[in-house]
Amino acid sequence: MKTVLNRAVLIISVCITLLLNACVPKPPTVAPGTLPPVSQLQAVDWQQLDGWAEADVTRSLDAFLQSCRVLRHKTGWNDVCQEAAELTGAPNEVLIAFFEQRFIPHRVQNEDGTDTGIITGYYVPEMNGSRIRTERFNTPVYRVPDDLLTIDLRSLYPELEGYRLRGRLEGRRIVPYYSRFELDQDSETLKGNELLWVDDPVELFFLHIQGSGSIRFDNGQNVMINYGDQNGHPYRSIGKLLIDRGEMTRDQMSMQNIRAWARNNPDQTKTLLGENPSYIFFRELPEEMTMPPGSLGVPLTPEVSLAVDPRTIPLGAPVFLATTWPYTPRPLNRLMVAQDTGGAIKGAVRADFFWGLGHEAGALAGRMKQDGKLWVLLPRPSAIPEEQANRPVNAPPGS
Repeated sequence: MKTVLNRAVLIISVCITLLLNACVPKPPTVAPGTLPPVSQLQAVDWQQLDGWAEADVTRSLDAFLQSCRVLRHKTGWNDVCQEAAELTGAPNEVLIAFFEQRFIPHRVQNEDGTDTGIITGYYVPEMNGSRIRTERFNTPVYRVPDDLLTIDLRSLYPELEGYRLRGRLEGRRIVPYYSRFELDQDSETLKGNELLWVDDPVELFFLHIQGSGSIRFDNGQNVMINYGDQNGHPYRSIGKLLIDRGEMTRDQMSMQNIRAWARNNPDQTKTLLGENPSYIFFRELPEEMTMPPGSLGVPLTPEVSLAVDPRTIPLGAPVFLATTWPYTPRPLNRLMVAQDTGGAIKGAVRADFFWGLGHEAGALAGRMKQDGKLWVLLPRPSAIPEEQANRPVNAPPGS
């Protein structure tokens, strides 16, 4: 065992040293509906969910039915999905009774036993764009380039299952793929990979952070674009850089204030953006898709879909959230559905609230950084596999 660990450490060290951070953690590949290590989940009574009694779950049911397109093929979820499908249009009190009868709420806890974490927000930006370059639309949105390599080493080194390499060939060597700074400096590097053109490099940067966007053409047509791949470099927060440099305080930090700083400092903006080496490539979604899919593979539902860490919360599951509205003490208690993940969403009590499409959603998402609590709803024992039903709720992993 020690030899295997030493080899893993050596490989990771070489990977980091030679590929200059192109060896990045792979997004968790936890199967939808899979129960997490239950040591971080504690079964509780419904009365312990803050605000559950007043919750309106009608839209939550619709979002859960979207999850059921995936979950119904997973052992333990088919029965509750079938019952949920028969409740479309039912009054709220009937739906409340359904969730209480068919699910057990589990308080989500951090590794240190606390049950409070950070809840942020995300959204789908809207931008103007064109399929061809013009004087106005001169900033390219790139598709996944053909020379971007993805290398998965787990077949040779299972201990590296959580990592994958991205790079490119240089002769017979694999080297790191180009960083954001390099791509911005040399427009020839990705020539021929232009997917669309937009008119604002700052807004495009925020689209990279959000991972999806709606592009409106002059003829009124809208195209939805979504994350295709990434260059393999780690994300670096420009907000933190601005705080560290004294450009704004932590209390002032928001997406809106970063945008305002960029507008007021155009000569410094390109350099600042280049300090985040991560770069996102996009794909165009089918015309009928008006909302992007999350990691679960189903369209997101505004103000109901939640991005979570699937190592703790199973994708597809209902999750009750107790937090507050951005910049106010007003309670925001809602039955959400875990349908997405995110590179910055790490930890048990950590989530990203999907606000929807457009500027109003962006205003809320950009200001949201609230304390919150989570309860994941798991099917009652009659609806989950026998071996899981017989396992104590608070048993440690592997018991």
